[in-house]
Amino acid sequence: MTWTPGYNPMATQSQPQPGLKQPEQLPRLASETTADNPWPVSMLSEKFHMAVERWPSVWVAGQITQINTRRAGSAYLTLRDDYQDIAMEVNGFGQFAAAATPFVQGDRVIIHGKPNLWMKRTSLSLRGDAIIAAGAGGSLKAMIDELRKKLKGEGLFDIDRKMPLPEFPHCIGLICAPQARAEGDVITNVRLRWPVANFKVMHVHVQGEQCPSDVVAAIRAMDADPDVDVIIVARGGGAFEDLIGFSDEGVVRAAAAAQTPLISAIGHEDDWTLLDLVADLRASTPTDAAKKVVPDVNEQTQLINVHLQRMRMRIDATIANEMRLVEGYANRPSLTQPLTMLEPHQRFLDDARSRMRIGLTRILDDASLTIERSRASLTALSPQSTLNRGYAVIQSADGHVIDDANNVKPGDELTMTLKHGMVVSEVKTATTARSQHDQ
Repeated sequence: MTWTPGYNPMATQSQPQPGLKQPEQLPRLASETTADNPWPVSMLSEKFHMAVERWPSVWVAGQITQINTRRAGSAYLTLRDDYQDIAMEVNGFGQFAAAATPFVQGDRVIIHGKPNLWMKRTSLSLRGDAIIAAGAGGSLKAMIDELRKKLKGEGLFDIDRKMPLPEFPHCIGLICAPQARAEGDVITNVRLRWPVANFKVMHVHVQGEQCPSDVVAAIRAMDADPDVDVIIVARGGGAFEDLIGFSDEGVVRAAAAAQTPLISAIGHEDDWTLLDLVADLRASTPTDAAKKVVPDVNEQTQLINVHLQRMRMRIDATIANEMRLVEGYANRPSLTQPLTMLEPHQRFLDDARSRMRIGLTRILDDASLTIERSRASLTALSPQSTLNRGYAVIQSADGHVIDDANNVKPGDELTMTLKHGMVVSEVKTATTARSQHDQ
């Protein structure tokens, strides 16, 4: 918007507003303005614009912290000083935009351009017309790359060092700036997904000189807290130099030494820090961290219901299968007619009993026959048989059998056992066989 003599900002209105002065009535110089006779904003912006137009073109060196060349024919950059926390906006079109396309965030460049004031916002920028690479020496990106190579060589970024996140964390440690949007994004989304999760929040500086020491102390405190199951370091988006604290060597080593799983949620998808490389999980945004740190209660409920249904189906199928087996067993002849199982055994017992009876009978017959034979032999040899034939057994008074007449003398008492009964007699004479022979 330019200010021209005779221009009336209220000309579009049908009636001029009371108290508004015509341009010719306004002070010509800033020193002539008063509270009763001020300049309108448009006139002051016009004065600024005219002054900036007289400034010369300039070559300026710095580091790209933001760059947008997505729209064809235009380029918008944020250029940061190499040594101080000072940045400025640079824009350009046509050939400048085409030349700026290969550059990315963190590159150090030299730009030629002319100061330009955008009157609508009264914002000062550099209108670029040439851009060249300044080399990586001394740039923040180069220093971070060197540190990255060093830490990678020590194995701090190795995959096998990363710890798995707890599946159902009870307490989440959140490290973020006070009253930051990132804090609200994480807590809100976590509680929407997993309402039982608790938080322990530590507020730190997330940019500037105090950022690294604050983040290191917070990581160590959270790691030492036995209640904390997982740590989230969160920060919203920002310029490259605003995130530089999360590439500090102390921050990276503190995260690597933590025994509690750690999630890095710094900036947006395109932003990166060394903390992202050492963290157990890198989230593209704080909201993404909230989605990754806890499960979705609705998904878990659905999953439980699906598994319950599968369990019921398997139990029903198992019971049905067992029922079929039981019915099959129940219909077997061995159960419907259990005595049929005993028939072979009964036949075996009957046969065995018959064979045993026959065998015993034969044994008894053989034994009886043997006894009869032995009895006959004994009977034939028995003294009684001799007695039955009319012989007698003579015994002395002391029971000795007398078989020689020389063994008795007259007057001895003898007992004679006959076939039936016994006879006691007294010896009157005893004649030996020799005596009889002599006679």
